[in-house]
Amino acid sequence: MIIYLAAATCAVGVVLTASVLLRRARAGIADGDPDGPTTGHTGAMLSALFLLAIAIAVIVPWTTADAASSNTYTESQAVSEAYWAAARLPPADAQRVRLELREYVDLVRGPEWKLMRSDGKLSPEGWARLDGLRRDVIAIQPSGDDEIKDARGTVLIHLGEISAARRQRAVDADTSPPAGLLVVTIATGVVVMLLPFFSGARPRGMTLVPLSLMAALLAAGTYLTVDISHVFNGALAVGPDAFTSLHTDLQRIQAGG
Repeated sequence: MIIYLAAATCAVGVVLTASVLLRRARAGIADGDPDGPTTGHTGAMLSALFLLAIAIAVIVPWTTADAASSNTYTESQAVSEAYWAAARLPPADAQRVRLELREYVDLVRGPEWKLMRSDGKLSPEGWARLDGLRRDVIAIQPSGDDEIKDARGTVLIHLGEISAARRQRAVDADTSPPAGLLVVTIATGVVVMLLPFFSGARPRGMTLVPLSLMAALLAAGTYLTVDISHVFNGALAVGPDAFTSLHTDLQRIQAGG
């Protein structure tokens, strides 16, 4: 942040220095009109900067939310495959592993999702359940049965896929655009709204109508960039749809054997 402020201060210094030097050299023409070349150039550049900042502030969260949504389905699919593979384990082990998978899904789509929405992080209980499940599967003794040994290996592979997708979900939950980008977006939006006043104009009457409409739309667009800055909260929030549908699928699979 200090570097950004230093760069901005240097830029202002360059402008003031150039103004003083040109005035002493009696070069150029005096420009004090609200619709003069200085205001026109400044307004165009500020508008371009605002559009660039708001475009980045919208595209980055949009892309992240899309990837995060896809990852939730990847994780839910890995849970489903582990649930199917667990059927080949000894009956008692299969029942225990399937129960733990269902409890994991219930935890993710319920308390953990609320935690991601409010605090942007995953619950320690989710990690503990997944690690405990992996240890339980590793502890299963095949007793020389190649089919059970193969089933255990398959379940462990899918548990690894669940863990990898979960870690990516933790990254997604903690991801947001750089704070400086939101500051620049808000600051340029405010300056663009107030530029006519800064340039010396005094809008009144019907000229306030388009200025007010522009200000309202800029404010709405700027708020949007803040509202979508977190993947699991706001207008673009990724919901637990993948795990909600998975919960129904697991019940169907369980009922079918």
